[in-house]
This record gives sequence, structure tokens and C-alpha cells, in this order.
Amino acid sequence: MLRAPAPHPTDHPMAKLFFRYAAMNSGKSTQLLQIANNYESMGKAVALYTSAIDDRYGVGMITSRLNIQRESATFDAGFDFLAQDYGDTACILVDEAQFMTPAQVQQLHRLAHTRNIPVICFGLRTDFQGHPFSSSAWLLSLAEDVEEIKTICQCGRKATMHIRIDGAGRRVKEGPQVEIGGEARYRAVCGNCFHAD
Repeated sequence: MLRAPAPHPTDHPMAKLFFRYAAMNSGKSTQLLQIANNYESMGKAVALYTSAIDDRYGVGMITSRLNIQRESATFDAGFDFLAQDYGDTACILVDEAQFMTPAQVQQLHRLAHTRNIPVICFGLRTDFQGHPFSSSAWLLSLAEDVEEIKTICQCGRKATMHIRIDGAGRRVKEGPQVEIGGEARYRAVCGNCFHAD
């Protein structure tokens, strides 16, 4: 009696949730846009998302510091990833993932596993005070594939933290967790420089 051949693992690939985290200026958005280009060069559709509150380069724009820019859908705190029609989307790419809610991270995890669409999120782990972003803590807990994108501090060590500086170049140690625009500027630093007074 002849038996059908066993399915090859690549016949039914299992999608998962990915989290790519790094300090600022590490090339997260550049990598995201490169992945989008790779999929599209093979004729596959991608869904791009970024935070509606990040308007540094215009709302709904994913922008690399290498001056590569692309329009994107946006999410805010009330956005439901599960309610979207992804059609033949081959991959979902999320920039500024630290601005999601924990519920949205759970939605993306569920989406990857129930609709078999890989979801790749790029973001920061911690804020300028060294506190974790709640969505990043959830991503670190739920993502099946977690990877650090490395960059360096001005002193030459690996940068893992951030500091906020004002318009006069002074370090700011208190204030809201999220502050975009105005005088607020950020710098990626190592742990030693983060704790230096």
C-alpha cells in the first residue's frame, strides 16, 4: 500500500511574533524598510504600521536616518490589529513598537498564530529613565524570536540605554515617559554613561 509523502516543514510554515529591539540610532527603521523591500521584490504584500504619535517626519511616515522614507498605516491606543483585513499580506511590520499597548502586543501574537502571518516589531526596550515600556515588556515575554540590534555609545561601549537632553544640551531626568518634538532630544548611551552624574 502506497503512502502519501510526509509534508515538508516548509509546506506549512508556522508564523511567529518577532521583536527587534535596540537603542536609538541603531538602524531599526532601516532594517524594517529593507525587509519590506525584500518581500515586495518577490511580489509579496506587506502591511506597515507606525505610531500615530510619532510625527517627527510627518504622521504615518516610517523614516530612516539614512533619509529613506515610506508611508505607513498608523496605530493609536484604540487601534485593533485583529479587526483589520490583511488579505494576501505576507508579513506585518511594526515600527515604534514601544508605543503600542499591551493589548495590541497580545493581538499581534494571536494574529501571527491564528492567521499564519509573521509579525516583526521594532522598538525600544526602555525610556530615558531606564524604565521599561509596557509594550516592550510584553514583546519580550510573548515574541518567539527576540534579537538585539547593536549600536555604540559616544564612549565606544555598546549602547543599551537612552538619555533625554534639552535644547541647551542638559540632561533631563524627570518628565513624561513620551515626549516627541519641541526641545526634547535623545541620545543612546551605555550603562556607564547612563549612570554618570
